[in-house]
Amino acid sequence: MVLGWTKHGDGKHLAPGEVVRPDERLTWPRMVGFGAQHVVAMFGATFVFPLVMGLDPNVAIMMSGIATILFLLIVKGKVPSYLGTSASFVGGVLAIRAIFGGDTAGVDAIVTGAILVAGLVLALAGLAVHFLGVQIIHKIFPPVVTGAVVMLIGFGLAFVVADVYWPQDQWMAMVTMLVTFVIVVGFKGFVGRIGILIGLVIGFALSWAADRVLGQVPVYNDGTLNIAPHFRVDFSKLEAAPWAGLPDFHLPDFRMSAVLLVLPAVIALIAENIGHVKAVGEMTGVDVDPYVGRAIAADGVGTVVASAVGGSPTTTYAENIGVMAATKVYSTAAYYIAGVIAILFGLCPKFGALVSATPPGVLGGVTVILYGMIGLLGAKIWIENRVDFSDPVNMVPIGAGIILAIGPVKHLISGEFRLDGIALGTIVVVGGYHLLRAIAGRPAPSPVGGEATG
Repeated sequence: MVLGWTKHGDGKHLAPGEVVRPDERLTWPRMVGFGAQHVVAMFGATFVFPLVMGLDPNVAIMMSGIATILFLLIVKGKVPSYLGTSASFVGGVLAIRAIFGGDTAGVDAIVTGAILVAGLVLALAGLAVHFLGVQIIHKIFPPVVTGAVVMLIGFGLAFVVADVYWPQDQWMAMVTMLVTFVIVVGFKGFVGRIGILIGLVIGFALSWAADRVLGQVPVYNDGTLNIAPHFRVDFSKLEAAPWAGLPDFHLPDFRMSAVLLVLPAVIALIAENIGHVKAVGEMTGVDVDPYVGRAIAADGVGTVVASAVGGSPTTTYAENIGVMAATKVYSTAAYYIAGVIAILFGLCPKFGALVSATPPGVLGGVTVILYGMIGLLGAKIWIENRVDFSDPVNMVPIGAGIILAIGPVKHLISGEFRLDGIALGTIVVVGGYHLLRAIAGRPAPSPVGGEATG
């Protein structure tokens, strides 16, 4: 049974290095502690990315808890994991906002409509993997392609830091970045793992203090002052928000041109899910291959459910996998508890208003690190799979696609329909790679190992 955990030992102690398996648990008070730890681990990215995408952090936090519980049920409790907000959609979402502009509520609906369709595609991909085998994904998206898509998603967001956040408070952005550097690298264990969150909190506190000491901050762009000075922290919405209540749900609106902008994220999520599931399998000593398809589909279902009410896209979280590796507690009971805690956070509008008050300069200092780390994960995939870039079949389409994304190049198709940066780059990477491979007369990529060129 998914919810039928076996009590681990006498529940009073856990020897160093002793493992608590997914179907086991400690005493319930201790499990609540481990569940709360998972909430802290996912917390930073799960509320930072909704802020960056312009979505309600309260809805995101609440729906992450619901999505996590759905995930655990779909994988039959075999893959302990938390579903937090995905960073892979940030570029597509910002492109949608740039194209449609206008009424904020209307654009929010278009954004979540596009995310919902991407979630459906991800769920269908999971079903395909479940019935056809994980090798089908490796043939369509070999490491050279997957690494490129992950890289262009991260580096393709550089313009957000440069054009949106950093100019609004450049010195606070710099300070926040440097503080986060020190925490992430200088502290080991759990503190280092949540260094992004701690850096954001410190940046927030410094911004509040700077307002009281230095007053308003001017906003610069291209070296000239073009926006009136403003205070870094605005608590007006916090004061007006109630302590308890439902977050601001809204229905999605579907536009095909918007959907195309977020679909590239599906490739990154498939690769991310496969990597995370296999990592969990290695730690727990369980053969998880039969559950890879279920995990991908469950991620898609979580994204559909979350975006249907105005929430953010979901994905499995490496941060929480890191917590499991550190504690050796793989019990799904901790994740169910974490999901419930997240739902309760979502029922506090005042908490959401506090999160929304995060200064743009602080977001600039944090996102410059986050986006860079995402981009370099693509390079990590290449290195681990020994991708050969002396081969023009690999080098030509990958290089072109990444430049189109970083530009970001905008390619108008007709009317309001255009392909921007990340979407255009992904099409060039995937389509160009397989086209050149066919022209060169190459066989299909080897699913595992084999041809190092992808």
